[in-house]
Amino acid sequence: MTAQLFKLDPVKLGLFVSRLESVCEEMGAVLQRAAFSPNIKDRLDFSCAIFDARGELCAQAAHIPVHLGSMAYAMADIVSACEWHAGDMVVVNDPFLGGTHLPDVTVIAPFFDERGELLAFIVNRAHHADIGASTPGSMPLSQHLDEEGVVIPPTPLVRNGELDRDLLNSWFGEGQHGDFIAQISANRSGLVRLAEVIAALPLPFPNAVAQLQDYAEGIARRRLAELPAGTYHFTDYMDGDGFGHSRLAIAVSIRLGGDDVVVDFSGSAAQVAGNINCPLSVAAAAVYYVFRCLMPNEVPVCMGLFRPIQLSAPVGSLLNAQRPAAVAAGNVETSMRITDAVLGALAQAVPELIPAASQGSMNNVAMGGLRNARGEAATWNYYETIAGGMGAHADGQGLSAVQSHMTNTLNTPVESLEMHYPLRIKRYALRKQSGGSGQFAGGEGVIREFEFLAPAQFTLLTERRSIAPWGLAGGGDAQPGRNLFNGQALPAKVSMHANIGDVLTIETPGGGGWGGLKASEV
Repeated sequence: MTAQLFKLDPVKLGLFVSRLESVCEEMGAVLQRAAFSPNIKDRLDFSCAIFDARGELCAQAAHIPVHLGSMAYAMADIVSACEWHAGDMVVVNDPFLGGTHLPDVTVIAPFFDERGELLAFIVNRAHHADIGASTPGSMPLSQHLDEEGVVIPPTPLVRNGELDRDLLNSWFGEGQHGDFIAQISANRSGLVRLAEVIAALPLPFPNAVAQLQDYAEGIARRRLAELPAGTYHFTDYMDGDGFGHSRLAIAVSIRLGGDDVVVDFSGSAAQVAGNINCPLSVAAAAVYYVFRCLMPNEVPVCMGLFRPIQLSAPVGSLLNAQRPAAVAAGNVETSMRITDAVLGALAQAVPELIPAASQGSMNNVAMGGLRNARGEAATWNYYETIAGGMGAHADGQGLSAVQSHMTNTLNTPVESLEMHYPLRIKRYALRKQSGGSGQFAGGEGVIREFEFLAPAQFTLLTERRSIAPWGLAGGGDAQPGRNLFNGQALPAKVSMHANIGDVLTIETPGGGGWGGLKASEV
């Protein structure tokens, strides 16, 4: 049998999948341990993946869904737009060219075999707290993409193995290179490990990848064919954009029947002035994530898994915004609401499989020192997302104090935060009674209280402050979140100055309840 006709049996195919995933996991370990910032080394706000020569996703680690889904959707366009050479790496963060928002910087390394044939791409994406935005933490209350920091189109960062430090210096100060070096190191690790995987294959790598993609696609189509045929609608709402536009619709129509699915966001709000807009790649990431959750656990997460999904959103809408729309919160907040809307529609088809709404916000907190009298940039920048409640479901209660859905990060440990920044955590606790009631209660949110030990500017980009996470099957809604500054209520989206001794309190939403209470429990 020739190599071109060689078929991997199920065991060998399973080993191939596991080995590719292990390459991504090792890349993540290198990135975490080599990074300097708490965002990467403590919160784990990064993702690693392998793509084939056409830019189709082959494997990923269990990192950040919004990172990986958006890369899976848009990588092919980046691959076709660049000229690739061995020893090079390309950097990009442009949201309208496959990125998410500007702080998420992607580094791409091509993999060539010993004959010089381009076989794959090693990729990682990591969040940088300072990307040169108009406010510290690089998550501003913005109305234009240029306010959100340095926009990087696909640009060679490493040429023939040599880092272009002058290029980095033109974007950022020398003290900000550490996390970029960590990303480069992670990719180099991935290139070495992928070479070992390919060398052990009994057939050419493209052939093995084609079988992998077909296998995943077959599982996906069989699973979709099991779902009840019909068209299911749901509309959820964003609190607002921070500039006067409120109760913005995320409307979805999902058509099931046969072995594919059509997801249409017609009827959703138009793009707005504030930065809750998102490029279509972010909307795709949310849709991919939900349908991945409906698949068997053992299915490989690759592009074949997503081939049966047809996605559309009106051009110029909140979910398919056009340049130069502001998008900093689209990646982190709108993606969460898209997830809620898609889950809400699917709950009509398979109610026993779908949970109530989780907290529905990443509760973004960005802060840093003020510019000095000479206008020089802040000496420190910090960004974090804060956990909340997870929705309950037919099998039990929602989890408390966890990141859910489109984020998969950890918290920043109090010790790390206080060591790196002029901040003190005065309180970090469960927010009691914030989960929705029901046969199964929703998870509880958290209370996180910051005391400023130096003058600072902070920005909040939060959601589910006025529109509560919903319950299912008769379960109650969760408590919406609250933002407080020195005990006074703040809007969901705001940017302010803080003085020494001021206290910022974030109370995150709970998760919705599932199932009506029995008469004896009312």
